[in-house]
Amino acid sequence: MFFFVIRYYTLFLYKFFKLNESYPSIIALGTFDGVHLGHQQIIHQVLTMAFDEKLKPILVTFFPHPSHILNPEKPLKLINSIDERVKLIKSHGIESVYVQEFTREFANQSAAEFVENTLLKELNMKILIVGHDHQFGKNKEGDFEFLSQLGAKKGFKVIQVKPFYYQGYLISSTLIRNLILEGDFDKANSFLGYPFCLFGKVVQGNQLGRKIGFNTANIVLDFSNKIVPRLGVYIVKTNILGEIVWGMMNVGFRPTVDGKTQTIEVHFFFFDKDLYFQHLKIKVLHWVREERKFSDIDELKNQLNKDKNTALTWINQYK
Repeated sequence: MFFFVIRYYTLFLYKFFKLNESYPSIIALGTFDGVHLGHQQIIHQVLTMAFDEKLKPILVTFFPHPSHILNPEKPLKLINSIDERVKLIKSHGIESVYVQEFTREFANQSAAEFVENTLLKELNMKILIVGHDHQFGKNKEGDFEFLSQLGAKKGFKVIQVKPFYYQGYLISSTLIRNLILEGDFDKANSFLGYPFCLFGKVVQGNQLGRKIGFNTANIVLDFSNKIVPRLGVYIVKTNILGEIVWGMMNVGFRPTVDGKTQTIEVHFFFFDKDLYFQHLKIKVLHWVREERKFSDIDELKNQLNKDKNTALTWINQYK
Protein backbone atom coordinates (compact mmCIF):
# COMPACT_ATOMS: atom_id res chain seq x y z
CA MET A 1 0.00 0.00 0.00
CA PHE A 2 2.87 2.38 0.83
CA PHE A 3 4.23 2.30 -2.71
CA PHE A 4 0.81 2.84 -4.26
CA VAL A 5 0.46 6.00 -2.13
CA ILE A 6 3.93 7.16 -3.21
CA ARG A 7 3.10 6.53 -6.88
CA TYR A 8 -0.15 8.49 -6.90
CA TYR A 9 1.37 11.35 -4.90
CA THR A 10 4.25 11.45 -7.38
CA LEU A 11 1.89 11.68 -10.36
CA PHE A 12 -0.19 14.26 -8.48
CA LEU A 13 2.91 16.45 -8.04
CA TYR A 14 3.84 16.25 -11.70
CA LYS A 15 0.51 17.68 -12.86
CA PHE A 16 1.36 20.99 -11.21
CA PHE A 17 4.17 21.97 -13.56
CA LYS A 18 4.86 21.84 -17.29
CA LEU A 19 8.18 23.59 -17.90
CA ASN A 20 9.85 24.42 -21.20
CA GLU A 21 13.09 22.84 -22.42
CA SER A 22 15.38 25.69 -21.32
CA TYR A 23 14.04 25.87 -17.77
CA PRO A 24 16.56 25.14 -14.94
CA SER A 25 16.46 21.45 -14.10
CA ILE A 26 16.91 18.83 -11.42
CA ILE A 27 18.46 15.66 -12.81
CA ALA A 28 18.62 12.06 -11.64
CA LEU A 29 21.48 10.18 -13.27
CA GLY A 30 21.87 6.41 -13.60
CA THR A 31 21.33 3.30 -15.68
CA PHE A 32 17.93 2.53 -14.06
CA ASP A 33 17.66 -1.03 -15.39
CA GLY A 34 14.41 -2.42 -14.03
CA VAL A 35 13.01 0.90 -12.75
CA HIS A 36 12.55 -0.96 -9.46
CA LEU A 37 11.28 0.25 -6.07
CA GLY A 38 14.60 1.95 -5.29
CA HIS A 39 14.51 3.80 -8.61
CA GLN A 40 10.88 4.74 -8.01
CA GLN A 41 11.87 6.34 -4.71
CA ILE A 42 14.47 8.42 -6.58
CA ILE A 43 11.84 9.48 -9.13
CA HIS A 44 9.53 10.53 -6.31
CA GLN A 45 12.36 12.53 -4.71
CA VAL A 46 13.14 14.25 -8.03
CA LEU A 47 9.52 15.25 -8.58
CA THR A 48 9.05 16.45 -5.00
CA MET A 49 12.18 18.63 -5.14
CA ALA A 50 11.28 19.85 -8.64
CA PHE A 51 7.93 21.03 -7.30
CA ASP A 52 9.48 22.69 -4.25
CA GLU A 53 12.36 24.35 -6.14
CA LYS A 54 10.41 25.15 -9.34
CA LEU A 55 12.79 23.08 -11.48
CA LYS A 56 12.22 20.89 -14.52
CA PRO A 57 12.57 17.16 -13.60
CA ILE A 58 14.80 15.18 -15.98
CA LEU A 59 16.07 11.62 -15.76
CA VAL A 60 19.33 10.86 -17.60
CA THR A 61 20.03 7.24 -18.51
CA PHE A 62 22.46 5.40 -20.78
CA PHE A 63 22.04 3.14 -23.81
CA PRO A 64 23.51 0.74 -24.75
CA HIS A 65 24.38 -0.53 -21.30
CA PRO A 66 28.08 0.20 -20.61
CA SER A 67 28.85 -3.53 -20.41
CA HIS A 68 27.66 -3.99 -24.00
CA ILE A 69 30.39 -1.61 -25.18
CA LEU A 70 33.16 -2.27 -22.68
CA ASN A 71 32.67 -6.05 -22.45
CA PRO A 72 30.98 -7.09 -25.73
CA GLU A 73 32.15 -10.72 -25.38
CA LYS A 74 29.96 -11.10 -22.29
CA PRO A 75 27.29 -8.37 -22.32
CA LEU A 76 25.03 -8.07 -19.31
CA LYS A 77 21.49 -9.38 -19.78
CA LEU A 78 19.03 -6.65 -18.84
CA ILE A 79 15.65 -6.48 -17.13
CA ASN A 80 14.35 -3.90 -19.63
CA SER A 81 15.00 -2.83 -23.18
CA ILE A 82 15.53 0.91 -23.55
CA ASP A 83 11.94 1.34 -24.80
CA GLU A 84 10.56 -0.49 -21.75
CA ARG A 85 12.79 1.55 -19.46
CA VAL A 86 11.68 4.91 -20.85
CA LYS A 87 7.99 3.94 -20.74
CA LEU A 88 8.31 2.79 -17.13
CA ILE A 89 10.06 6.01 -16.10
CA LYS A 90 7.39 8.11 -17.77
CA SER A 91 4.64 6.05 -16.14
CA HIS A 92 5.94 7.31 -12.79
CA GLY A 93 5.67 10.96 -13.77
CA ILE A 94 8.94 12.09 -15.36
CA GLU A 95 8.17 13.14 -18.93
CA SER A 96 11.69 14.29 -19.83
CA VAL A 97 13.99 11.26 -20.22
CA TYR A 98 17.40 12.01 -21.74
CA VAL A 99 19.01 8.90 -23.23
CA GLN A 100 22.77 9.34 -23.51
CA GLU A 101 24.28 7.11 -26.18
CA PHE A 102 27.08 5.09 -24.61
CA THR A 103 30.00 4.60 -27.00
CA ARG A 104 33.72 3.96 -26.57
CA GLU A 105 34.30 7.62 -27.28
CA PHE A 106 31.83 8.58 -24.57
CA ALA A 107 33.44 6.09 -22.16
CA ASN A 108 36.73 7.97 -22.57
CA GLN A 109 35.10 11.28 -21.72
CA SER A 110 35.85 12.61 -18.26
CA ALA A 111 33.06 13.05 -15.73
CA ALA A 112 33.76 16.80 -15.70
CA GLU A 113 33.34 17.00 -19.49
CA PHE A 114 29.99 15.19 -19.37
CA VAL A 115 28.73 17.41 -16.57
CA GLU A 116 29.89 20.58 -18.31
CA ASN A 117 28.83 19.79 -21.89
CA THR A 118 25.62 17.85 -21.31
CA LEU A 119 24.19 18.34 -17.83
CA LEU A 120 25.01 22.05 -17.46
CA LYS A 121 25.10 23.51 -20.98
CA GLU A 122 22.46 21.34 -22.63
CA LEU A 123 20.11 20.51 -19.75
CA ASN A 124 20.64 23.59 -17.53
CA MET A 125 21.10 21.52 -14.36
CA LYS A 126 20.87 23.11 -10.92
CA ILE A 127 20.55 19.95 -8.77
CA LEU A 128 22.00 16.49 -9.47
CA ILE A 129 20.75 13.35 -7.73
CA VAL A 130 22.92 10.21 -7.87
CA GLY A 131 22.66 6.74 -6.36
CA HIS A 132 24.61 5.73 -3.28
CA ASP A 133 27.13 3.76 -5.34
CA HIS A 134 26.86 5.38 -8.78
CA GLN A 135 30.04 6.38 -10.61
CA PHE A 136 30.55 7.54 -14.18
CA GLY A 137 33.15 9.02 -16.51
CA LYS A 138 36.62 7.81 -17.44
CA ASN A 139 38.09 5.60 -14.71
CA LYS A 140 34.76 6.01 -12.84
CA GLU A 141 35.99 9.30 -11.43
CA GLY A 142 32.49 10.79 -11.20
CA ASP A 143 31.65 9.72 -7.65
CA PHE A 144 29.78 11.76 -5.03
CA GLU A 145 32.89 13.45 -3.60
CA PHE A 146 34.17 14.49 -7.03
CA LEU A 147 30.74 15.78 -8.10
CA SER A 148 30.28 17.73 -4.87
CA GLN A 149 33.60 19.51 -5.40
CA LEU A 150 32.74 20.19 -9.03
CA GLY A 151 29.29 21.47 -8.03
CA ALA A 152 30.84 23.95 -5.60
CA LYS A 153 32.87 25.38 -8.49
CA LYS A 154 30.15 25.28 -11.15
CA GLY A 155 27.14 26.30 -9.08
CA PHE A 156 25.06 23.13 -8.83
CA LYS A 157 24.04 21.03 -5.83
CA VAL A 158 24.64 17.27 -5.55
CA ILE A 159 22.43 14.92 -3.52
CA GLN A 160 23.34 11.30 -2.91
CA VAL A 161 20.40 9.00 -2.18
CA LYS A 162 20.67 6.47 0.61
CA PRO A 163 20.64 2.71 -0.02
CA PHE A 164 17.06 1.49 -0.33
CA TYR A 165 16.01 -1.54 1.74
CA TYR A 166 12.74 -3.44 1.39
CA GLN A 167 11.72 -6.61 3.25
CA GLY A 168 15.27 -6.79 4.61
CA TYR A 169 16.95 -6.65 1.16
CA LEU A 170 19.11 -3.94 -0.34
CA ILE A 171 17.19 -3.41 -3.58
CA SER A 172 19.34 -3.26 -6.70
CA SER A 173 19.15 -4.21 -10.37
CA THR A 174 21.79 -6.87 -9.76
CA LEU A 175 19.71 -8.49 -7.00
CA ILE A 176 16.62 -8.58 -9.19
CA ARG A 177 18.52 -9.99 -12.18
CA ASN A 178 19.78 -12.80 -9.96
CA LEU A 179 16.26 -13.51 -8.68
CA ILE A 180 14.99 -13.70 -12.27
CA LEU A 181 17.78 -16.11 -13.19
CA GLU A 182 16.78 -18.22 -10.18
CA GLY A 183 13.10 -18.12 -11.20
CA ASP A 184 12.06 -16.43 -7.94
CA PHE A 185 9.36 -14.14 -9.27
CA ASP A 186 7.59 -13.80 -5.94
CA LYS A 187 10.54 -11.71 -4.76
CA ALA A 188 11.61 -10.27 -8.13
CA ASN A 189 8.18 -8.85 -8.92
CA SER A 190 7.78 -7.57 -5.38
CA PHE A 191 11.07 -5.66 -5.64
CA LEU A 192 10.30 -4.38 -9.13
CA GLY A 193 6.88 -3.15 -8.06
CA TYR A 194 5.34 -4.68 -11.21
CA PRO A 195 5.46 -8.07 -12.98
CA PHE A 196 8.59 -8.85 -14.98
CA CYS A 197 7.65 -9.01 -18.67
CA LEU A 198 8.90 -10.68 -21.82
CA PHE A 199 8.06 -8.99 -25.12
CA GLY A 200 8.12 -10.91 -28.38
CA LYS A 201 6.53 -12.06 -31.62
CA VAL A 202 4.66 -15.35 -32.03
CA VAL A 203 6.26 -17.55 -34.69
CA GLN A 204 5.43 -20.99 -36.04
CA GLY A 205 6.90 -23.99 -34.18
CA ASN A 206 6.76 -27.73 -34.79
CA GLN A 207 3.12 -27.87 -33.56
CA LEU A 208 3.80 -30.86 -31.27
CA GLY A 209 1.87 -29.15 -28.48
CA ARG A 210 -1.27 -28.98 -30.60
CA LYS A 211 -1.05 -32.72 -31.26
CA ILE A 212 -1.10 -33.54 -27.54
CA GLY A 213 -3.74 -30.98 -26.57
CA PHE A 214 -1.39 -28.24 -25.39
CA ASN A 215 -1.01 -25.85 -28.31
CA THR A 216 1.65 -23.25 -27.65
CA ALA A 217 2.66 -19.82 -28.85
CA ASN A 218 6.37 -19.81 -29.67
CA ILE A 219 7.85 -16.46 -28.68
CA VAL A 220 10.88 -14.81 -30.27
CA LEU A 221 12.02 -11.96 -28.04
CA ASP A 222 12.16 -8.42 -29.41
CA PHE A 223 15.30 -7.59 -27.40
CA SER A 224 18.24 -9.97 -27.75
CA ASN A 225 19.88 -8.84 -24.50
CA LYS A 226 16.75 -9.41 -22.42
CA ILE A 227 17.35 -11.52 -19.33
CA VAL A 228 15.51 -14.86 -19.51
CA PRO A 229 14.49 -16.93 -16.46
CA ARG A 230 16.06 -20.27 -15.62
CA LEU A 231 14.85 -23.30 -17.53
CA GLY A 232 11.47 -24.42 -16.32
CA VAL A 233 7.71 -23.92 -16.29
CA TYR A 234 6.11 -20.64 -15.18
CA ILE A 235 2.64 -19.19 -14.66
CA VAL A 236 2.06 -16.18 -16.92
CA LYS A 237 -0.65 -13.87 -18.17
CA THR A 238 -1.10 -11.46 -21.05
CA ASN A 239 -3.66 -9.19 -22.65
CA ILE A 240 -4.89 -10.23 -26.10
CA LEU A 241 -7.27 -7.80 -27.82
CA GLY A 242 -8.44 -6.48 -24.46
CA GLU A 243 -8.90 -9.92 -22.90
CA ILE A 244 -6.77 -11.06 -19.95
CA VAL A 245 -5.50 -14.55 -20.74
CA TRP A 246 -3.64 -16.81 -18.31
CA GLY A 247 -1.27 -19.59 -19.19
CA MET A 248 1.90 -21.50 -18.47
CA MET A 249 5.24 -20.88 -20.14
CA ASN A 250 8.09 -23.29 -20.74
CA VAL A 251 11.64 -21.97 -21.06
CA GLY A 252 13.95 -24.73 -22.21
CA PHE A 253 15.26 -27.15 -24.80
CA ARG A 254 12.32 -29.63 -24.90
CA PRO A 255 14.54 -32.61 -23.98
CA THR A 256 11.72 -35.14 -24.33
CA VAL A 257 11.60 -34.49 -28.09
CA ASP A 258 15.38 -33.94 -28.41
CA GLY A 259 15.17 -30.20 -28.88
CA LYS A 260 18.47 -28.57 -29.83
CA THR A 261 17.80 -24.88 -29.20
CA GLN A 262 16.30 -22.98 -26.29
CA THR A 263 12.72 -21.88 -26.85
CA ILE A 264 10.06 -19.87 -25.03
CA GLU A 265 6.62 -21.45 -25.46
CA VAL A 266 3.34 -20.39 -23.85
CA HIS A 267 0.20 -22.48 -23.56
CA PHE A 268 -2.78 -20.19 -22.90
CA PHE A 269 -5.67 -21.66 -20.90
CA PHE A 270 -9.12 -21.71 -22.53
CA PHE A 271 -7.83 -19.84 -25.58
CA ASP A 272 -7.44 -21.22 -29.10
CA LYS A 273 -7.18 -18.26 -31.50
CA ASP A 274 -4.48 -17.82 -34.14
CA LEU A 275 -1.67 -15.69 -32.68
CA TYR A 276 0.93 -16.02 -35.43
CA PHE A 277 3.04 -12.87 -35.91
CA GLN A 278 1.33 -11.01 -33.08
CA HIS A 279 3.50 -9.19 -30.54
CA LEU A 280 2.72 -10.18 -26.96
CA LYS A 281 3.65 -8.80 -23.56
CA ILE A 282 4.01 -11.82 -21.27
CA LYS A 283 3.90 -11.15 -17.53
CA VAL A 284 5.88 -13.80 -15.67
CA LEU A 285 4.34 -14.44 -12.26
CA HIS A 286 5.39 -17.69 -10.62
CA TRP A 287 7.77 -20.64 -11.03
CA VAL A 288 6.12 -24.09 -11.17
CA ARG A 289 8.90 -26.62 -11.79
CA GLU A 290 12.22 -27.20 -13.50
CA GLU A 291 12.44 -28.57 -17.03
CA ARG A 292 13.12 -32.29 -17.26
CA LYS A 293 13.15 -35.11 -19.79
CA PHE A 294 10.26 -37.58 -19.75
CA SER A 295 10.33 -41.20 -20.93
CA ASP A 296 7.74 -40.62 -23.66
CA ILE A 297 5.07 -38.21 -24.94
CA ASP A 298 2.36 -39.72 -22.74
CA GLU A 299 4.37 -39.06 -19.58
CA LEU A 300 4.99 -35.50 -20.79
CA LYS A 301 1.26 -35.01 -21.42
CA ASN A 302 0.40 -36.30 -17.92
CA GLN A 303 2.87 -33.86 -16.38
CA LEU A 304 1.47 -30.98 -18.41
CA ASN A 305 -1.99 -31.75 -17.06
CA LYS A 306 -0.56 -31.68 -13.51
CA ASP A 307 1.17 -28.37 -14.30
CA LYS A 308 -2.08 -26.92 -15.59
CA ASN A 309 -3.95 -27.91 -12.42
CA THR A 310 -1.16 -26.46 -10.27
CA ALA A 311 -1.27 -23.23 -12.27
CA LEU A 312 -5.05 -22.89 -12.13
CA THR A 313 -5.03 -23.41 -8.36
CA TRP A 314 -2.39 -20.72 -7.96
CA ILE A 315 -4.23 -18.34 -10.30
CA ASN A 316 -7.48 -18.70 -8.34
CA GLN A 317 -5.62 -17.72 -5.16
CA TYR A 318 -3.74 -14.90 -6.91
CA LYS A 319 -6.79 -13.18 -8.42
